[in-house]
Amino acid sequence: MATVNRFEDLDVWKKSRVIVNMIYSTTNKEGFSKDWMLKNHLRKTAVSIISNIAEGFERDGNKEFTNFLSIAKGSCGELRCQLYIAYDQHYINENQFKEISNLAEEISRSLKGLILYLQNSDFKGIKNKK
Repeated sequence: MATVNRFEDLDVWKKSRVIVNMIYSTTNKEGFSKDWMLKNHLRKTAVSIISNIAEGFERDGNKEFTNFLSIAKGSCGELRCQLYIAYDQHYINENQFKEISNLAEEISRSLKGLILYLQNSDFKGIKNKK
């Protein structure tokens, strides 16, 4: 894996930024105007993914980073669950559902791969350097 100096360099963070923008754009549509709880929850969940990746990276330790990546991965599942609700309520169509859900799954797989990499790495992070 190439050396990454900033969380903005991580492909998984970049994909998470895309999904945040997709969620904000999608929830600005008319169907969500009356269901502010679901709208806000979708937004909070998408923001949780990108934010936990960034916060974990900035902790400078693999153990903490792995923990925050795990939280972000959980938020991917939560987002997909909320997308089912939005789809069932006809707030989004099948294409929107599939596009966002597939990206959430892709992010989840990437997070899992990064978690496994960090768990198996001999380097334990900047703050754990001797």
